[in-house]
Formats: sequence, C-alpha cells, structure tokens
Amino acid sequence: MHAARRILLLSLVMALAGTAAVQAQYLKREPAMGALKPGQRVLVDDGRCPKGQVSEVTGGDHVEVGGKAQIKRIRKCIAR
Repeated sequence: MHAARRILLLSLVMALAGTAAVQAQYLKREPAMGALKPGQRVLVDDGRCPKGQVSEVTGGDHVEVGGKAQIKRIRKCIAR
C-alpha cells in the first residue's frame, strides 16, 4: 500500500509541475539591448498588439555596431 501512495503522490506532483510550466509569463516591456540570446523567445504584453494578442519577440541581442543592428529581433503578434 505504501508503494501505491508514493506513486499517486509522485504522479500528482508531476502533474502540478507540468501545469505550472505550461503557463506563460508575459513581460511588460521588451528586454534591454544585450539581454536576449540569439533565438530566445519572450512574450511581451505592452499594448502594441490588438486585443487578445501579445508580442512574441525572437532574436538576437540587438547589439549596435557602427549604428547598425548586427542581429535583428523579430516581433510578431500572436494569440494569447
């Protein structure tokens, strides 16, 4: 009986952990220059997208060299 309880408890803990991982976190503004790694994605709810959508920002660190961005960020509106 103890083994069955352990399995049930472990299953419950894993289910709760999975649910928490699925919930997205929205930033109120884009990260500063140099804060994003190339390919990293963040969700930004700054009011730029239509109602029910948020900005998905993907890309590089947006470092400027000689006045030009070396790795451009990609921004698009996606459904929540």
